[in-house]
Amino acid sequence: MQAFEAPASWWTDAQSSSQGTDDIVPLGGFRGTCEIHMMGADIYVEGKLTGNFELSCARCLARYRQPVSETFRLVLEPAGSRVPSDADAAETLARDGICLGEELEVGWFRGQEIDLGPYFLELIALSLPVKPLCREDCLGLCPRCGIDRNIEKCHCHEFNPASPFAVLQALKGKLKQGEN
Repeated sequence: MQAFEAPASWWTDAQSSSQGTDDIVPLGGFRGTCEIHMMGADIYVEGKLTGNFELSCARCLARYRQPVSETFRLVLEPAGSRVPSDADAAETLARDGICLGEELEVGWFRGQEIDLGPYFLELIALSLPVKPLCREDCLGLCPRCGIDRNIEKCHCHEFNPASPFAVLQALKGKLKQGEN
């Protein structure tokens, strides 16, 4: 079993060209353990990767800490003379010595060294929530006055139509009145 660490800058540097990642801030570094063994010509990689991020809640915009703890298992077959049909995958195989399949659990390798850094980056990115929430029952911001409803209660009237199509029904009514 091998242990490894990566500083927060590892994530930040890799994400610097990505759009919309400014509000995803790593807190401290990343730690992992990894066990690698061969079975025939295939390489098996198993382990765990952990770290923490500061994210913005999608409902109330509050910053909160999001732990990441991902176990992984990867099976790599020797690429041999095979070349991926996708040009990006072929470039990755040449550069990093690894090319992943459609799923993150299988792929090909070539050469004496394999760079697992891009694999770990993708593993972490996929573990982050699509809609980050500071807590499951977050009430969010009032759409009228902007008060954080987790902290204070506002006195705005909430419009809860009986049907999700009530707004369209009202618009249809206005259009008909305009015709008359």
